[in-house]
Amino acid sequence: MSQEPIAVAVRILDKEYRVSCAPDEQAGLRESARMLDQQMREIRQTGRVIGVDRIAVMAALNIAYELIKIQHSQVQGEQDLDRRLRDLQDRLGDALASQHQLDEQSDSV
Repeated sequence: MSQEPIAVAVRILDKEYRVSCAPDEQAGLRESARMLDQQMREIRQTGRVIGVDRIAVMAALNIAYELIKIQHSQVQGEQDLDRRLRDLQDRLGDALASQHQLDEQSDSV
């Protein structure tokens, strides 16, 4: 059963926006709007960027950059985990092979 979209009011840089989303996405939408509002306020407070459009673009770039950093660190973590698992599998394979050789030697004695 699909849920009908609802209109959610969010406030970003003192302006209200109504955005449609699924009811179960409402909390995430509100959290995203708070994050964007915070980023935009921080950029506006520096005084180096003028104009709401430019502030929004700078905030979007900052958020996208943070997302990319997180994605890259996640990929690096997955690669490290894969390497560690391969090493562990190799060590386990070596240990099993050694045990198999010992078992064969004890059977022949």
